[in-house]
Amino acid sequence: MTPRDDLEILHQVNEYLRAALIRFRPERRHCSAIKALDFSDVREQLRQAAACLRRSPTSQARSEIEKESLAYFSNLENLKRLLPDVHVRLLAEKSRLETARTHVRAATAWGRANRNSL
Repeated sequence: MTPRDDLEILHQVNEYLRAALIRFRPERRHCSAIKALDFSDVREQLRQAAACLRRSPTSQARSEIEKESLAYFSNLENLKRLLPDVHVRLLAEKSRLETARTHVRAATAWGRANRNSL
């Protein structure tokens, strides 16, 4: 890979992370729109960035890559601050879904038990 490729990858990773930070924002009441694939995608983006950062850039591209890597580390810090809230919201969503599932099961059981009496 060339330093230009690394720079482009870091730029794309930063764009993806900024978009993910918006999608994961706490203002979103229901997090049912967040899928497991979202976290897999974030992990893959982090792997790509890590591979780029392990390579030594040429002196020509060093300043551009350093600038992009600073943005990357800033995005990582923002993600680090946001993830505990996402975790809490996902747990609350799981609880809500389990409660709804319990109500559906109870209603189904009631319907079966009362089917003969109707």
